[in-house]
Amino acid sequence: MKTVIALVNRNRKLFFKDRGMLFSAMITPGILIVLYATFLAKVYKDSFLSATKEWVNISDKLVNGTVAAQLAAALLAVSCVTVTFCVNLTMVQDRANGIRKDFNVSPVSRRTIYLGYFLSTVVNSLMVNGIALVLCLGYIGKMGWYMSATDVLWVILDELLLVLFGSTISSIISYPLTTQGQLSAVGTIVSAGYGFICGAYMPISNFGSGLQKVLSYLPGTYGTSLLKNHMLNGVYREMKDSGFPEEAITVIRNTLDCNPVFHGHVVTVNQMIVIMVASVLVNLSVYDGTAGERSRVERNIDYCSKRFRTQ
Repeated sequence: MKTVIALVNRNRKLFFKDRGMLFSAMITPGILIVLYATFLAKVYKDSFLSATKEWVNISDKLVNGTVAAQLAAALLAVSCVTVTFCVNLTMVQDRANGIRKDFNVSPVSRRTIYLGYFLSTVVNSLMVNGIALVLCLGYIGKMGWYMSATDVLWVILDELLLVLFGSTISSIISYPLTTQGQLSAVGTIVSAGYGFICGAYMPISNFGSGLQKVLSYLPGTYGTSLLKNHMLNGVYREMKDSGFPEEAITVIRNTLDCNPVFHGHVVTVNQMIVIMVASVLVNLSVYDGTAGERSRVERNIDYCSKRFRTQ
């Protein structure tokens, strides 16, 4: 355990020492919230009003609070996954600089080494996304606050789940990469595409039925829906207290992807949590298995090299 903590501290210090990597990771949430508030907020608002204006009358504050919560959930859903690729640069740099080879001949097991990479990615990503969460809550407070303390606690737990999910994905993808350019290219692709396939940029309910079925198999869809459910929970309470028909609230929940459907069945919040936890465990087992398989290959190479030298 002491070795793991030492490796995590080592990777964390390298993250803070690299000013470029630290700056890019820290500034990402700020850039995202500005872009989202500038471009996506109007899209969300127009879409929400067009879907509800025919049968309910909603106050401007409630509309703004709904849009702000939806925007914040979308930002965190994307940030929790994409930031992990930026933070995970240490693993790739160690391989590019030959430091991994030094680790491989050390008395520390490979699983311990790569557990150190993973945990440091989680810790650093939580720090960056914690800043993003504070910015998002401040934005919601300015536009229209309806969240309770319990809602905020649930959002923090959702963020933890999504960071773990993103860290496992970035660790699996970053493991075979050998240059910083490769990771940057992968990070760009993930940043551009993940927001669409997880329903952050546009509600999945707006997609065609075929694409909706495909996206229903992706865990990220339910991670985004988890955040939306807990960030919009106060909004739905306010709608109910204001006398909104239950049918109207259900339609709004469906429109905002708070009631995702899998094979004709609505997925509950508890089921979403189970899906995300299971996804993290599966990804961890894949990451661990990949490192273990690589370890056996390298041991065989070392064995063959020793045999060759003795002949």
